[in-house]
This record gives sequence, C-alpha cells and structure tokens, in this order.
Amino acid sequence: MSSWENPSATARQKILRETRTVAMVGASPNPARASNFVGTYLLASTSYDVYFVNPNATEILGRPVYKSLADLPVVPDLVDVFRRKEDLPAVLDDVLALPAGVQTFWLQFGLVDEVVARRAEAAGLQVVMDRCLKVEHARFHGGLHLAGFDTGVISSRRRER
Repeated sequence: MSSWENPSATARQKILRETRTVAMVGASPNPARASNFVGTYLLASTSYDVYFVNPNATEILGRPVYKSLADLPVVPDLVDVFRRKEDLPAVLDDVLALPAGVQTFWLQFGLVDEVVARRAEAAGLQVVMDRCLKVEHARFHGGLHLAGFDTGVISSRRRER
C-alpha cells in the first residue's frame, strides 16, 4: 500500500488555475492517441501556452514540436507526461535540468511511480499522478459534458413511477 497521495481536488484546481504554460512530453501527432486528444482540448478550451515535446515528430496540431524539454523557448509551469513508466526517471531528470520555473510534474492516467514522485517533491515540484490534465481541467471548469462524461444518461435519481 502506497503512502503517497495526490494533491487534494482543491490543490489540483489551484495548480490548474495558476498554470500558464504546459509542456506535453510524449505528445503524438496521431489523432487516435490520448496525448493528441488532450492537446486538442488544451488548445481549444484553455488559455495555456501549450508546447509539444517529441523527438520523432515535427508538427502536432499545426504547432511546432520540440525534440526535448531543453529545446523549448520557455520553461513551462507544468510538464504533462505521456511516456512509459520506465521512462519517468529520465523525464524527471530532464525537468530537473531546466532552469528554475517548473512548478508541477503531472503524470497522465496509468502512470504511477512513488519513487519518482518523492524525488520530484524533494526538488520542490508539485506532483500529480494517474490523472488526466484534460479531465481535471474540464471537471473544474464545467466542461465534462463536452466529452460525454456527464451525459445525464446515468443518474442516481429515482425515476418517477
């Protein structure tokens, strides 16, 4: 049983409210990939400056793609990671090698590594694991219905008889 816990909903909402720039590490040009869907949402539904990082792509959603975090023209407030679990220590190394400024190390659905999380926190970063940036943003900004998550089809209310 893990003793590490994600920040509270209130703390995650504060992270999203204070974030201005997001770097998506492992972003994909493939529209069928989750990172592409999240990138589409962030560009259309937020005021974030979004930067895509992928050494194997040159353009995603009409935007330039950077080979590494070090190649970005800015230091992002939040690094959103779409990589395999075994890649997380190296991604964190890349984050920690940046000049000061990164506030949050965010790991998408399915990504949990308590050792990496504790190392990031020891370096002063906020860490969110196993959460989707798009879903969390939509939850706090009333947009879940746009993706079909809150359709009203399933309800806890009893039907009138």
